[in-house]
Amino acid sequence: MNQISTIKTFDEDMDEYPEITQADFDRASYKVAGQVVNKELWQQAVQTKLKKTKINITLDPDIVAYFKDKAGGRGYQTLINATLREAMNHQTLEDTLRKVLREELRHV
Repeated sequence: MNQISTIKTFDEDMDEYPEITQADFDRASYKVAGQVVNKELWQQAVQTKLKKTKINITLDPDIVAYFKDKAGGRGYQTLINATLREAMNHQTLEDTLRKVLREELRHV
């Protein structure tokens, strides 16, 4: 026969978690790939994370070990993504500079 439980499931007087205040949020630190960053960089990382596409990629073991070590074991995939984005943006900047220089040289 099933017994009915008499254990209380909720009691407002026994709430063991303190209320979170604005001061608590103001003291918070933001981390991306295990590194403390400012709020703006953290927001960019969060927004980017929401738009990511899942893929399978095969990398050399030393590359994975490098990023895991650099990220402290957690968030290494985010660090790889940030590194690829930086390389992508750098390449675009180089291409733009080359294009501008070519145009300027034509006018000389």
